[in-house]
Amino acid sequence: MLVKTYGSAVYGVEAISITIEVNWMATGTEYMIVGLPDNAVKESMQRVESTFKTNGYTMPRTRIVINMAPADIKKSGTAFDLPIAIGVLAASEQIRNIEALDKYVIMGELSLDGSVRPIKGALPIAIQARKEGFKGLFVPEVNAREAGMVNNLDVYGVNHIKDIISFFENGEQGLYPIKIDTREEFFHSQYDFEIDFADVKGQENIKRALEIAAAGGHNAILIGPPGAGKTMLAKRLPTILPPLTLHEALETTKIHSVAGKLPENSTLVSRRPFRSPHHTISDVALVGGGGTPQPGEISLAHNGVLFLDELPEFKRTVLEVMRQPMEERRVTISRAKVAVDFPASFMLLASMNPCPCGYYNHPERQCTCAPGTVQKYLNKISGPLLDRIDLHVEVTPVAFGELSTTKPQQTSASIRDRVMKAREIQAERYKEHNGIYANAQMSSKMLKEICVISPIGQNLLKLAMERLNLSARAYDRILKVARTIADLDASEDIKPEHLAEAIQYRSLDREGWAG
Repeated sequence: MLVKTYGSAVYGVEAISITIEVNWMATGTEYMIVGLPDNAVKESMQRVESTFKTNGYTMPRTRIVINMAPADIKKSGTAFDLPIAIGVLAASEQIRNIEALDKYVIMGELSLDGSVRPIKGALPIAIQARKEGFKGLFVPEVNAREAGMVNNLDVYGVNHIKDIISFFENGEQGLYPIKIDTREEFFHSQYDFEIDFADVKGQENIKRALEIAAAGGHNAILIGPPGAGKTMLAKRLPTILPPLTLHEALETTKIHSVAGKLPENSTLVSRRPFRSPHHTISDVALVGGGGTPQPGEISLAHNGVLFLDELPEFKRTVLEVMRQPMEERRVTISRAKVAVDFPASFMLLASMNPCPCGYYNHPERQCTCAPGTVQKYLNKISGPLLDRIDLHVEVTPVAFGELSTTKPQQTSASIRDRVMKAREIQAERYKEHNGIYANAQMSSKMLKEICVISPIGQNLLKLAMERLNLSARAYDRILKVARTIADLDASEDIKPEHLAEAIQYRSLDREGWAG
């Protein structure tokens, strides 16, 4: 008897529906799975057989052919256990009411006792099921809230294979679809942060720099000695970024779902991601890849912040592979038979010591590095990568008087309000430019139209370029940052004071900065 069940395969951040055709032959004794299954799919028959034996069902002792169509797409992972098991039961007439099978997508990994384990990619699977007109979706219960965010689709969470068998045997009764108020849950947790800029004593100039970075979507690097608060400040950057929109939250959740990074029983990712990989990370782990392409850290930081602590300690090849994704805001992973796109629109925030010992330019401690060591240390960061970082911020140690003060500090909420007002100005400015939403994304052509400065400003910029020996690549970056500072001031024009503040954020472009 030929029976069809339906599953789904995830490629990149999208899903493709898979038809699982099970045919029970009258002769023969072997089980055969065709349609480009990987080893995990082939091993499903052992898990299915143990599940049947444990729960009182019979594994047919005749030839069974299982075809996974389209047959030219590679099928991987253990999530096909459940649709294969239901197909075998229906083909061997152990499930009699099979008319409803074509209305549902079924996904889940089976334990040997029949319990259902979690899967990856439940959200893109649910989106694809709705798109193709399926009535409902069966997923493991721990993935049900994630998939339940998709409206106009009945999502059922199951703990055991008997739950699904009873559902079909009882005429689509016995299980109830999960109900999620997506908007209420999403907006309720958007501002739920455990950390705040109010925790940071002093460092007002660094807070100001991070406010500018957040307002314009600028990449930034913090340079300072150990213990100056670079990491503490960096971790608080997401608390001043504008909250995710529903569309951004959906994009971010799909990536984390595919990577298996969502916590159990979670729904939408409601806060901007903050990813901080260790400096021993490989280039594949950073940008994504593998035999079955998976998103890397730059994609997990999509719509959020990628923080690289101790930037010169990262391997040069790791840093260089970021250059193209930083420009295009997506990364393409190419393999012999497939090419997968992952979104990668993130803010890069990096930190570093000014030298190997950490105390170059320290106001109180002496640098012990040998001559030329400081420049050699800074040269680990290539010019093209540094060219993509708009703000270079020098972090100095906090004085005891500031550490011991009981004076209230600026809260993240107050800074975020100013950032959101600046972003609203930019949203209006770029509303006719598809894919551009912040000043950091301006092209050179747009820069000439939007960042017009007065003759006084031109003279100031010229003087700064000559006196501070700023490199040519600093020119565009200064104009973009100055435009953001003007937006924070709600100023239509870029004034000389805006340019002056932007110029000071180009420390690493100054010739002779490292001696």
